[in-house]
Amino acid sequence: MKIPGIGSFYTKEEVEKLLKETLDEARRIDEESMRKHNRDATIISMILGFTALALFVDGLLRLLGIIPPFMHIDIDVLDKIVDRVEDDVIDQLKKIPKPNIPNLLSNSK
Repeated sequence: MKIPGIGSFYTKEEVEKLLKETLDEARRIDEESMRKHNRDATIISMILGFTALALFVDGLLRLLGIIPPFMHIDIDVLDKIVDRVEDDVIDQLKKIPKPNIPNLLSNSK
C-alpha cells in the first residue's frame, strides 16, 4: 500500500520475513565469532601452558644441578643435600650399635 507523500509500508508477512532473515544472520555471525574466539583462546592457552611448563622444567633442572646456574645464581640443592647426608646422617648411623643377629642360615644343630 502506498500513501502519497509518506511512502510505502511493509506488510506483516514482509516484516516477519525480514526479522527472520536478520535473526538468522545475527545467529550466523554470533556462531562464527564464538568459533573464532574459542580457536584463539585455545591457541593462547596452549602457548601459555607450554611456556609455564618450559619454565618449570628449566627451574627443576637448575635446582637439581643438571643445567648450569643462570647469572651465577646457584640454586643447586642436590650437592647441599648430599653434603648434609654425608656429614649428619652417616655420622649418626655410625654411632648406633649394630644388633647381634644370629646367622639363621647356618646349620648349627
